[in-house]
Amino acid sequence: MPELPEVETIKRDLESIIVGKKIKDVEVKRAKTIKEPADVENFIKRVQNQEIKGISRRGKMLILKFSNQYLVIHLRMTGQIIYGEKRQESKVAFCLSNGKYLNFLDRRVMGEIRLINNWRELPFIQKMGPEPLEKEFSLEKFQEILKGKKAQIKPLLMDQSFIAGIGNLYVAEILFRAKVSPLRSTDSLNSAEVREIFLAIKEVLREGIKYRGSSVNTYRDAYGKKGNFAQRLQVYDRAGRPCFKCGALIKKIDLGGRGTYFCPRCQK
Repeated sequence: MPELPEVETIKRDLESIIVGKKIKDVEVKRAKTIKEPADVENFIKRVQNQEIKGISRRGKMLILKFSNQYLVIHLRMTGQIIYGEKRQESKVAFCLSNGKYLNFLDRRVMGEIRLINNWRELPFIQKMGPEPLEKEFSLEKFQEILKGKKAQIKPLLMDQSFIAGIGNLYVAEILFRAKVSPLRSTDSLNSAEVREIFLAIKEVLREGIKYRGSSVNTYRDAYGKKGNFAQRLQVYDRAGRPCFKCGALIKKIDLGGRGTYFCPRCQK
């Protein structure tokens, strides 16, 4: 699933190429992708001739701003937003005023698109935790939201109501850099470990953006190109291979229904 670095990369790509363009037409090949409004013809009518005023991101959501509406795109597991020529496999294709297309592709057809008046009123948006790369997300803020929690640290960091945008891949890398086992309970962490996790969150996510995301599966940027962060992964998807730091074999377990990778020697 595309996580914060992947969606942020797409957002930054699109900011430079589609802001100021108008959506001239829309072709919807899979009606179920359009969640709001339920009437696809109404969706098409309301999107036509809208100028893209800006692009933002909340958690793993991509948000296109029109004059008085917002297009909210959730890529889910395999969604892609590709700019350029029209793709035949597109589930939804937005024809832009410059003759190019914004293609929404989705191999496992789990992605969702909504056209709404106020994206902040969406229930799942309202439940989201803080954005980890915003200035307001300080060590003190992290300590505050951790206070009183009694949960395993890995599932908690993946909980979108706790912190927005972080998923399985980046949590694995964050905890490795912080030298904390994914099995640890939050109430067992000392102040130094909490600080290391906080610093690793900022560091890993920024590095993920710098290297344009992780293409371990289907993720592609807005130009259809792979990201480069997968080449820098220390533990994720490396089960049975030696740790780059200590040589111990990377372990994979099931935790909270997700494959969980860690070094049993480096992470305590």
